[in-house]
Amino acid sequence: MARPPALKLAEVLAEIRMSPSAFYRMRARGEAPHMIKLPNGELRCRRADLDSWWEACERDSGTWR
Repeated sequence: MARPPALKLAEVLAEIRMSPSAFYRMRARGEAPHMIKLPNGELRCRRADLDSWWEACERDSGTWR
């Protein structure tokens, strides 16, 4: 079974509407979605990881319904 493609960092940033600098600050605090660092230094995010991160944000904020 083929592995689903992972999202590039630019795709993640576009989806969550965040600047790279804000994302890296959030990542440094451990608050960003789980990212995979490839041997060439690029970051990828599995769709399932991004979706679960969104759900956690919605659940924790209490404002999304």
